[in-house]
Amino acid sequence: MTTPDTDTSAAPAPSAPAAAGKTRRKPAPRPTHPLLQTLWELYPGLFGARFLPLKLGIFEEMRAAHPDRLPAEELKVALGLHTRSNRYLEAVASGLPRHDLAGQPVEPVAPEHVHHAILELYRRKSSTPQEPAARSRAVEQLVGAVERSGLGRDGYRERFGQHEASLPLLEDALAVVAQKSARQEALVRAFRASGKSIEDFAEMYGMEPQAVAALVLPG
Repeated sequence: MTTPDTDTSAAPAPSAPAAAGKTRRKPAPRPTHPLLQTLWELYPGLFGARFLPLKLGIFEEMRAAHPDRLPAEELKVALGLHTRSNRYLEAVASGLPRHDLAGQPVEPVAPEHVHHAILELYRRKSSTPQEPAARSRAVEQLVGAVERSGLGRDGYRERFGQHEASLPLLEDALAVVAQKSARQEALVRAFRASGKSIEDFAEMYGMEPQAVAALVLPG
């Protein structure tokens, strides 16, 4: 459910330059699948202003809940369009958990799916003027993905570093993770050597006491 989104295909180039003095017409917007409107009406928390990652097996649950309003074949098409959209991939790439029909988080998205969503979003913008911002965003999201995965830097590289095209992004993200880890380790050493309370140490370093506690207290 993470293949390229048809929404991103370019409109056909005009056969001749627009006449001078005339405004070039914008391409007509792609029609929205009618069942997406129905899904928004039934589940506004999942398909409304904010998209959320969907739990595995949600297709069957939707069919069971609304067999007349959600025909199987049409629902497959609508969900395919939805989960290939940039907004849905952004939700997955941002590390949000999967949600059930009630809009409740039920499980994390697998690291493989998060990683793919990040790279797919970057691929779609890599040949556009948005590429520098897209690259920075992809590295930022990969940093979060590495930290949430529990694999560590070496484990994440071993699992996801095989694709040559994405390796520069991944190495930049792993370098950021290493820098953050080094800073955190230095802060822990400074706290232990200071003899100060968490509150006093936090004030000295301009940090929130909760942030210091999260770093220096056993997990």
